[in-house]
Amino acid sequence: MADAPRFTTMGCRLNAYETEAMKALAEQAGLSDALVVNTCAVTAEAVRKAKKEIRRLRRENPEAPLIVTGCAAQTEPETFAAMPEVTRIIGNTEKMQPETWAAMAPDLIGETERVAVDDIMSVTETAGHLIDGFGTRSRAYVQVQNGCDHRCTFCIIPFGRGNSRSVPAGVVVEQIKRLVDRGYNEVVLTGVDLTSWGGDLPAQPRLGDLVMRILRLVPDLPRLRISSIDSIEADDNLMLAIATEPRLMPHLHLSLQHGDDLILKRMKRRHLRDDAIRFTEEARRLRPDMTFGADIIAGFPTETEAHFANSLRLVEECDLTWLHVFPYSPRAGTPAARMPAVPGPAIRERAARLRAAGAARVAAHLAAQVGRAHSVLMESPRMGRTEQFTEVAFAADQPETAIVPATIRAVTGTRLAA
Repeated sequence: MADAPRFTTMGCRLNAYETEAMKALAEQAGLSDALVVNTCAVTAEAVRKAKKEIRRLRRENPEAPLIVTGCAAQTEPETFAAMPEVTRIIGNTEKMQPETWAAMAPDLIGETERVAVDDIMSVTETAGHLIDGFGTRSRAYVQVQNGCDHRCTFCIIPFGRGNSRSVPAGVVVEQIKRLVDRGYNEVVLTGVDLTSWGGDLPAQPRLGDLVMRILRLVPDLPRLRISSIDSIEADDNLMLAIATEPRLMPHLHLSLQHGDDLILKRMKRRHLRDDAIRFTEEARRLRPDMTFGADIIAGFPTETEAHFANSLRLVEECDLTWLHVFPYSPRAGTPAARMPAVPGPAIRERAARLRAAGAARVAAHLAAQVGRAHSVLMESPRMGRTEQFTEVAFAADQPETAIVPATIRAVTGTRLAA
């Protein structure tokens, strides 16, 4: 018998964050031998991978309780209910509730309902789950927002996460103070639609207000980082923080999705290509060392070669460094799934060209760092990350979790060497 429940996390950083909170709940419930799969629903391929992982886990662990949760469990519980390998299916709201796990304690699991997935659109609050961070002892992730009020035509995630809801600023600040007291040198704010933070709170504060408040009220926090944002929703205080707060790290991951205006409209995005270009130019003017990552979809329905060429050009025009390229795959229940599809080979070929463009941008970024000085947050004795989130390898051991000054001497593969 295992000493602790075994979790498999698929998909986004928010899922990984929630896995850490679930581990404590499962252990408290005595589910020491349970297998838990925290699924992703962002693409049909993500669901296929979840099913494959469930079958593998069952083959290797024929007797253990196998619990499936996450976005795919929320959006299509019937898919997993049809799998004989699965013991329980719990929704995204239920998975964060202690009573859900208590009801699955070893002496009760045979008596509880097999599928516990409620209407996530009825959920109006998000708790600030107090966990000690994850991934490394140097960086902690803090969930400040969940859900999304927008309905992009390709996206199933609002139906897995519900409507947008925010963790109050005071709760966020107190959690970050606690994490700093525990020795964390960097905190990352995370959410599903981060720039919508505050829209459901009294006085409707904006993300920039939260960032400025954290930096003011937690003066001992060395580094604050923001995960993916929708650049069209960047508010004045966020831009002010970019310009004036050196503790806010110069790295933003942008939800761009495409570089052609017609495709952006068919995606039901809130920005056009010129909006993206303007934002990146302004952010870099305010903070010259700013680097950008971006999500881009290749092969969205109706995309022509000319449409795709605009996405390729956007990589250069926005000076994007870290690309997350998604070959389009239809999600049942989304409007895009009913639009005329691009042939699969063309989708894969365009995705490969985007990835090649991204690799060239990474190479250019790395080469430009040689000879420069950086402050590197150490994640292990010989690996850390710069302010722009670039990996740096060291030839000698450094103090783990510390922020160390380093001069970059070379490039080794996709890492810098100091």
